[in-house]
Amino acid sequence: MFDVFGSVKGLLKIDSVCIDNNIFRLHYKATVIILVAFSLLVTSRQYIGDPIDCIVDDVPLNIMDTYCWIYSTFTLPNHVNGRVGKDVVQPGVRSHVDGEDEVKYHKYYQWVCFVLFFQAMFFYLPRYMWKTWEGGRIKMLVLDLNCPIISEECKTDRKKLLIDYFATNLHTQNFYAIRFFLCEFLNFVNVIAQIFFMDYFLDGEFSTYGSDVLKFTEMEPEDRDDPMARVFPKVTKCTFHKYGPSGSIQKLDGLCVLPLNIVNEKIYVFLWFWFLFVAVLSGLNLVYRTAVVVMPKFRLLLLRARSRLAPQDEVETITKKCQIGDWFVLYQLGKNIDPLIFKELVSDLAKKLDGKESV
Repeated sequence: MFDVFGSVKGLLKIDSVCIDNNIFRLHYKATVIILVAFSLLVTSRQYIGDPIDCIVDDVPLNIMDTYCWIYSTFTLPNHVNGRVGKDVVQPGVRSHVDGEDEVKYHKYYQWVCFVLFFQAMFFYLPRYMWKTWEGGRIKMLVLDLNCPIISEECKTDRKKLLIDYFATNLHTQNFYAIRFFLCEFLNFVNVIAQIFFMDYFLDGEFSTYGSDVLKFTEMEPEDRDDPMARVFPKVTKCTFHKYGPSGSIQKLDGLCVLPLNIVNEKIYVFLWFWFLFVAVLSGLNLVYRTAVVVMPKFRLLLLRARSRLAPQDEVETITKKCQIGDWFVLYQLGKNIDPLIFKELVSDLAKKLDGKESV
């Protein structure tokens, strides 16, 4: 198992300097790891076996497997409850008449591993954009101030550089903050778009998939209509066309077992709840970000919480002098700099800005 998931361990690496927030990391780190791990899992035959095994009379098994994998299999939705009268049979599989019984084809299982991987790429895209736009600014400004043990001379020099930076670039950093806010908005748009995409990919079944599974577990056994068997059937049918002895076309009904769907059904139940969780948190984060942009008093409260060791009047002085971009850079620095050093930085910066009439 380690061989399968060992390739994603690099995504677990924690950056030495934080340039985003926990909600952002849910997208480009947690969700990407989950999707890549699932993509690797569904391609690991040593744990799942062959993705499809079919049987039909007078056709070699390997040929039937390949044919049905390429041309898809089908079930009968009207018989998905697996009952014929009082007899219990395999759900969705029984003899059928062309043109009379509804037939549902299942092709998506061929694409699950690829779709999961490309979804992971889209979840990482806003992170890539922000990292490119950010350009290592916070890392350059932090320097060695994220270490609690630092020489007094070095600390003084680093603080002076930071104060000079803020004084020189005051009111010029709004675009930096706006680009981060744009990436947060893209995270939200992406997760909503992914939910709609998966609903389209699974023929309209994903939007209610998780809630249907919950309802299914609460039903009486005799009334259950398993949504997982409907979306990811474990046994399906496949029709093989073969020339008969007289040259006529014979239709041979085969029965196919899809072990891969045992894993797929669990994957998409988890993804339904995970995507819903990430979408809700991302939506709340946009509300939070809107409050940050339009409410200076809210920014003051946040900066006070971040620099809790500094005097409140100094924090208020900085908030009054700074625009949204200046506040954002300072707040990001507060995440990375040692709290005691950040307190001294806030005090020195407040004095610098308070004694400066114009910049």
